[in-house]
Amino acid sequence: MRVSETVTVAGIGADGWAGLCRDAREAITCADVVYGGPRQLALIGDHPGKRPWPSPLLPALDALFDEPGRICVLASGDPMLAGIGTTLVRRLGADRVRILPGVSSVALARARLGWSAEETDVVRVVGHSADRVTRALAPGARLLVLSGDASTPAVLAALLRRTGYGPSRMTVLEELGGPGENHADGTADDWARAEGAALNLIAVDCERAPGARFLPTLPGLPDDAYEHDGQLTKRDLRALALARLAPAPGEVLWDVGAGAGSVGIEWMRAHPRNRAIAVERDPERAARIERNATALGVPDLDVVVGEAPGALADLAAPDAVFVGGGLTAALPACLARKPGRLVAHGVTVESEQLLAAAHRDHGGELTRVAVEQAAPLGGFTGWTPSRTVTQWSVTR
Repeated sequence: MRVSETVTVAGIGADGWAGLCRDAREAITCADVVYGGPRQLALIGDHPGKRPWPSPLLPALDALFDEPGRICVLASGDPMLAGIGTTLVRRLGADRVRILPGVSSVALARARLGWSAEETDVVRVVGHSADRVTRALAPGARLLVLSGDASTPAVLAALLRRTGYGPSRMTVLEELGGPGENHADGTADDWARAEGAALNLIAVDCERAPGARFLPTLPGLPDDAYEHDGQLTKRDLRALALARLAPAPGEVLWDVGAGAGSVGIEWMRAHPRNRAIAVERDPERAARIERNATALGVPDLDVVVGEAPGALADLAAPDAVFVGGGLTAALPACLARKPGRLVAHGVTVESEQLLAAAHRDHGGELTRVAVEQAAPLGGFTGWTPSRTVTQWSVTR
C-alpha cells in the first residue's frame, strides 16, 4: 500500500459537528476526501469530498488509500474502541494514522449510569452473535453490550432468560449524546419493548435467578455443561490439561480430536481475545462442538471437520496444542509446527507407549492420572475409578 500523507481518523458523536474538537473540524474541512458511513457523513453537512464506505469494506480498503491527497475518516466516538481506527493502524502503521478521538458510547453510558470503568465489562456483538454475552455473565457483573442493531435488546433479553439471568436489569441507551437520546429500562424477564433506535447500547446489571447455574471462566466446567456422546475430556483431566496449556490473552489453541470441544471452549472462555480451532473428523461431533461453543458463550470457536495430519496443514500457527484423540497421526504433525506448549492424553497401552517415546525424545512431563468418584455401593459408599489417563506435556 502507498500512502502519501497521514490519514486522520476523527471520532464523531451523535451530536455531530457541534461536539467535534477544533482539530477534528479542521481535519474534515481541509480534507480532499472524507470517508465514513452514511450516518457519520450526514452529521458533517455539505462537503465536496464526502464518500461512503464501499461494501464489502475490507477487500476494497487498501485501494482507497492508494492515492495522493488529504484523507479524513469519520468514526463513531472513539475510533480505537472496536472501530475503524484499529483496522487502519494495523494496515497502515501507527505512524501513518492520526487519531482524534471523540467521547465513546461506553464513556457516555458509564457517565449516565454512574458505573466506573473498573467495575464494567464491555462486550461487543456488532458483527457477532449475541451469544458472546454468555461468557461474561456472573452474579453482580455489570456489562455494557455494544449492540448490533435495533433487534439486539430483545435478543439479549431472551438470552438472559435462557441462561438463568432473567431478573437482570437492562437499560437500553439510544442515540447517546445526541438530541434524540433516549433510555428504556426493565428486566429481561419482563422485556416486551418494541424495537427502538438502531444506534443503541445495552447496560446489563446481572442478577441470577434462584437455582440457576453459574459457570465460571476458570477451567473445569461440570461435564454436564456439555452436550456429548461420551467423547469428552472429563472435568478433572480438562482442568489439568488447561493448567499446562496456560492460556494467555490473544493466543491460538489447536484442539485436535476435539470430541465435544471442551478444551477449546474453556481456552476461549479464559479470555475474550483467545482463539481456538477445534479439529474433529466426525461431522456429527463437529456440529455438536458448534452447539456447545454457542451455549457456553464462545460462538466464534473455529470448527474444522477433518483428520490429522491433512486437516492441520492450512491452519493458523498455534501457540498451544491439545491432542485428545488420534495420537498416532496427530502428534508428529503437531510437534512439527513447534507450538509453545503441547499437551496430549492417551488411554490405551499403545498411546501410552507413544507418549513415553515423545517424553524420551522431547522432554517435558509425563504423568499418569487416576480419578475416582464416590458412588453408592449397596447400602454404603465406595470408590468408582475412571479410566487412567497418561498425560504428556511439554513447553518449548
